[in-house]
Amino acid sequence: MLLTTTLCFAAAAVLVNFWLGMRIGKLRHSEKVSVGDGGNEAIMRRMRAQANFIEQTPLTVVLVGLVEMAGKGGDWLATACALFIIGRIAHAFGMDDNFKAGRPIGMLTAMLFQLVLIVVAVMAATGRL
Repeated sequence: MLLTTTLCFAAAAVLVNFWLGMRIGKLRHSEKVSVGDGGNEAIMRRMRAQANFIEQTPLTVVLVGLVEMAGKGGDWLATACALFIIGRIAHAFGMDDNFKAGRPIGMLTAMLFQLVLIVVAVMAATGRL
């Protein structure tokens, strides 16, 4: 079974993680900080944005794959995955203070999507969906 939504979601997640890491590296280079945050709040914020991404994304990808394997995916799942990724990007910009609404947007999109996935997974597992 080819899990096209999960494959695309995982690829997008890895790309965003790569971008988050590059942003940290670029800022570290410009601030001459080779390890950690060096007491620099901007670097710390970017590191937390990537850490939050890593905290939220892996189990979400797993649950998307399981929902898709259960045959409960479709267009809604692909759209929700895209919104999750957009939310995570907004969260990263929000952590920079460039887009203050980005952080709560990212948190809300992640939480809502995860709750929907939980409900779909449990309903599918119990034969109610």
